[in-house]
Amino acid sequence: MPRIDFHSQVSDKFNYTCRLVRKARAANCKIIVLTDDQDQLRLLDQELWAFSTIDFLPHVNIDDPLASVTPILLTTNTAQSLPHQELLINLSQSRPDNYQQFERVIEIVSSETNDAQAGRQRFKQYQHDGIQPTHTVASTT
Repeated sequence: MPRIDFHSQVSDKFNYTCRLVRKARAANCKIIVLTDDQDQLRLLDQELWAFSTIDFLPHVNIDDPLASVTPILLTTNTAQSLPHQELLINLSQSRPDNYQQFERVIEIVSSETNDAQAGRQRFKQYQHDGIQPTHTVASTT
């Protein structure tokens, strides 16, 4: 069973995700980031490029030819073949069907009402599966 961590009351999901990605990369972790749609994926891609002038966060879309050698992959679908399953950061409003293949899942939940409700539902789904997720309220710093 994977470790499931919820980070809630996030004011800016993309910036927060960039900070998590930077931290995970510092620990040499390979990461897959799941978004709801292509628009979110493009926004996250832009944020990762602009996030820091001193940190390089190498990332590509999961369909890119370099995906097998790139440590950060962006996708709207984890049901396909994945080159690594170490860490999944979920920005989508639904629980990935195949979350069990990952070592760790971090669920990012904003303070926006619909996203918070979807996050609570995912939390209950994990509990129903016999997993006790951890919960962290995001810091504003």
